[in-house]
Amino acid sequence: MTFPSPFYRWRPHPWHGLELGPNPPRLVFAYIELTPFDLVKYEVDKTTGYLKVDRPQHTSSQPPTLYGFIPRTYCGARVGALAPKAIKGDGDPLDICVISERPITKSEVILTARVVGGMLMIDNGEADDKILAVLDKDRFWEKADDVQDLPSVLVERLRHYFSTYKLIPGKESVAYIEEIYNAQKAMQVIEAARQDYLDMFGE
Repeated sequence: MTFPSPFYRWRPHPWHGLELGPNPPRLVFAYIELTPFDLVKYEVDKTTGYLKVDRPQHTSSQPPTLYGFIPRTYCGARVGALAPKAIKGDGDPLDICVISERPITKSEVILTARVVGGMLMIDNGEADDKILAVLDKDRFWEKADDVQDLPSVLVERLRHYFSTYKLIPGKESVAYIEEIYNAQKAMQVIEAARQDYLDMFGE
């Protein structure tokens, strides 16, 4: 992984200073914000690039997989256009869930992920896609190329987590999973998010 000047002197911003991946949209880099062991939701501060505490998890559910985002992506008009029931993209980098056979307990790590599918979440009327991927070079998952190659119980666990992780007692949920899609559609979403990023921030 190389960093453009002047980032060689300082830690690069994980959203803007890292590359999209070694062979996108199939092989992408993922910056991990959450692990399956976290009971607090962390996310990158968009200004500083440091990981910050967003909130304690609202429910007893824990993330079923590693969770983060793909650098140099943005969910804008092009991503929103791929979701007929959404008003627009959610204005964040594109989220990614990465499955690993060996437990990875640290966040703020960068890894290479192989895209196998995705979930379209509609959150308050906005498209908030979750790309599904496996850790590259993980021999346990080396034959997983599409979402149908994942255990159905794991996919349902992810669906349940994202359908409920924002639930607040006494309030109606504003987030739901509209669709689970295959690798081809996931790569289309990544390409749209890459173009949205270029439209918003340039090279």
